[in-house]
Amino acid sequence: MGGVIPSELAAYLDSVRITGKVATSRQDNLKHMRLFLEGNENLEFGVRLTRDWTYDDVFDLMHERVGISPDRGHLGGDDTIDAALCVAALDRFADRLGTSAHRGDRILFATGHPAGLLPVHAALARGAAAAGATVVQVSEGRRFGAGDIRQIFGVLVWHQHGGLMHTHLPEPMRLSLQTLAGEGLDMPDLVVADHGWAGQAASAGLPTIGFADCNDPGLFVSEAQGQIEVAVPLDDNVCPGLYDPLIAYVLDRAGLPPA
Repeated sequence: MGGVIPSELAAYLDSVRITGKVATSRQDNLKHMRLFLEGNENLEFGVRLTRDWTYDDVFDLMHERVGISPDRGHLGGDDTIDAALCVAALDRFADRLGTSAHRGDRILFATGHPAGLLPVHAALARGAAAAGATVVQVSEGRRFGAGDIRQIFGVLVWHQHGGLMHTHLPEPMRLSLQTLAGEGLDMPDLVVADHGWAGQAASAGLPTIGFADCNDPGLFVSEAQGQIEVAVPLDDNVCPGLYDPLIAYVLDRAGLPPA
């Protein structure tokens, strides 16, 4: 590798608040843990629980894997994502993506956060395809709610009323997998996604890696249960250009062509 070194990347991520003191509030983080455990439709992410989880279990997990403050008396204001945890997860993510791409696997990319993460997934899809992987194509236009499934630069998204929609729901991934099966196509060898797209894919038994914010406990629970292989902790909705050094780092470590 000849690109950014891990310590430089960690410092950069903190400087632009992809990690460190992030925009997501402490109140939001704590609320989302409770809502996830209650099965809230916007926060369960399609994750299939394999054991009983308590609030304290999830809180401790989010400190261990994300780096939120361990102070249970800290109830408001800022919260944190640990840059070292993010970079370590990016290493595992890149290694898994690189292995899959270089052996020519079928890889499906999807995002529920198109305003932030679509360019990240698109760059990884281009790199994987250039290395010999097949980026899985799903027939567009299948209806979900008031919108439909579309594929932009190789990345599945949910479209509604002329815009690409932010969604936590697992149904778009469920519908996409049903579409592949209905057309007699093979399932992906790897899914690279976030939010309900990732949680549902992992619950369906598909090898999955992805990104999750500090208020997305479901994907870290899925990872702890051995479903999602890698959940990368980061702020998932900063301005897209700020992710460029992260993209370069992942592509370099994975041995994929630069974006």
